[in-house]
Amino acid sequence: MRPIAAIAMLIVASVVLGACGSQGIQVSKTSPYYRGAVIFLDHCSGCHTLSVVGAEGSATSIKDRLKTNGPNFDFRKENVEQVLFAIRNGGFSGVVMPENIVLGDDAQEVAEFLTHYSGLQSQHEPTTSITLSTK
Repeated sequence: MRPIAAIAMLIVASVVLGACGSQGIQVSKTSPYYRGAVIFLDHCSGCHTLSVVGAEGSATSIKDRLKTNGPNFDFRKENVEQVLFAIRNGGFSGVVMPENIVLGDDAQEVAEFLTHYSGLQSQHEPTTSITLSTK
């Protein structure tokens, strides 16, 4: 009986420890954005932060910033065209991010996912429409 209890305790301990510190993907598997979330987690989370997938790749302080720290998408809102441009061209500076890190349908899935979930923690400031004179 003791060996069975010991094995059961080891299994429980490994499950508990394995869950510590990992949020994982918080997008429903039935969501149209789930596949994009998985691809983002696999290919982008090392350099970018986005809470909905548990990614913490961005610097939290300028003094701790590394060359490979990308934008924090919890605060930075993106649209499909911007994301696809960045994927194809290695970001906007073309210096650190690899070009074409994902391709084809995978790139489109990441772009749609990121468009839907980026910027959710940003402060929304009211905007005013301004018409400029052409004189």
